[in-house]
Amino acid sequence: MGEQARWGDAVEVQVRLRAGSTAAPVPQGAAQGVAPEGEVVRALAYASVTGVPAAGDRVLLNTNALDNELGTGGVAMVVALPDRLPSDDESTAAHPEGTGHLVKARYTPLQTMVFGVDEQDSPHHSTLTDADDLAGMPVVAADLHSSLPAVLAGLRVDTPEARVAYLMTDGGALPVAFSRACAALRESGWLEAVISCGQAYGGDLEAVNTFSGLLAARHVVGADVVVVAQGPGNLGTGTTWGFSGVSAGEALNAAALLQGRAIATLRVSGADPRQRHRGISHHSRTAYGRVLNRSADVPVPDLGGHPGMDPGLAQQVARQAEELFAAAPHLVRHDIDLAGMGAALAATPVRLSTMGRGVREDPAAFLAAAAAGRHAASLL
Repeated sequence: MGEQARWGDAVEVQVRLRAGSTAAPVPQGAAQGVAPEGEVVRALAYASVTGVPAAGDRVLLNTNALDNELGTGGVAMVVALPDRLPSDDESTAAHPEGTGHLVKARYTPLQTMVFGVDEQDSPHHSTLTDADDLAGMPVVAADLHSSLPAVLAGLRVDTPEARVAYLMTDGGALPVAFSRACAALRESGWLEAVISCGQAYGGDLEAVNTFSGLLAARHVVGADVVVVAQGPGNLGTGTTWGFSGVSAGEALNAAALLQGRAIATLRVSGADPRQRHRGISHHSRTAYGRVLNRSADVPVPDLGGHPGMDPGLAQQVARQAEELFAAAPHLVRHDIDLAGMGAALAATPVRLSTMGRGVREDPAAFLAAAAAGRHAASLL
C-alpha cells in the first residue's frame, strides 16, 4: 500500500487486497465476489478518523461504492487501521479549536465531535445568539456540488473581489475533505470559507443546520455571497420527490426567511442520456417550482446567444423556463447574458466535471451555473 495524494484531511492510498477478500454483500442466491490475489484498489482515508495509512499497514475497507461502480465516490473507504489508533495530532488536526460538542454522522460507528460555530464555548456565540437577518445577502442554491466552481467563475467575472462562503449541506458526501474542489478553491482564494451543516462536517466552520450556517456566513465570515449545495454525490431515484436535491429549495426558503436574496441555479444539460434531466432538469422544476414557496430569483442563461450552442437545446430550455414561471408565480425571471463566460469557465482552478462530463461535452450545465453567479454579482 502506498500514499498517492493528500488534500486537507483526505489521504488517497492504493491498497492490495488479501486473497479471498469478499466484495460488498450481494442478494441472497447470487454469487459472492472474491477479490483475486493481489488486486490493487484506490481507497480514501480521513486522517482525523483513522490516522494516516502507511506502507505495510493492514486496513479495514468498505468497498460498497467501488463494487457498485459509482460515478462519484467510486473508491474504497478506509474504515480503520486494525493494528493502531490515530495519534492525537492526527485526530485533532481537522479541528484545531477542540472537539466541541456537536456530533456529526450521529450514532454511526464513525460519528465525529466537532466544534460548532454557535455553541456556547465558541467565540462567535455572542454574535450568533440573536442573529436573525442576512441583510439582503445573495444566497445562490444549486442542486449539484459540481456547480460550485462554475457559480464562482460567473460571479468573479464582474466582482472578483467578492468574499464568498460555501455552505455544504448533507445530501451527498458528509466529509468536506472528500471534495478536492473545496480544497483547491480555498487554496486559490476563490472561497473565503467552507461551512458544513447538518450531518456534513469538516468545514472551516461547523453549523447545526442551514439557518445557522447562513447566519455564520454573513456574521462570522463576513461573506458578500454564499453558495449552498450538497457535497459531492447526488441521490436520485427517478421519482418526482426521491432525490437529495430537494434541499436546494429548502435552502432558499431558509434564505428568504432570513431576509437574504434567494437565487435558484438551474440544473441544465444537453448531454444527459436521461430525458428527465435534458434541458432544465426535473430536479430544478420540483425543487424550485414546488418545494421553494417564497420569492426567489431564477437566472436563465441566454444559451441561444452562446457560440456553438445547440439551437434545439436553447429552444428546449426557453420552453421549459416559460412553463416553470407560469406554474410558479413566486419565481422571478432574470435573463442572463453569457458574454465572457466561456473564458471564465476555462480559468477555474479546478477541473469542471458533472456526471463525468466536462465543459466540452456538456457546456450548458456549467453556463447555467455561471449565470447564477453573474446574477449574484449584479446584486452587490
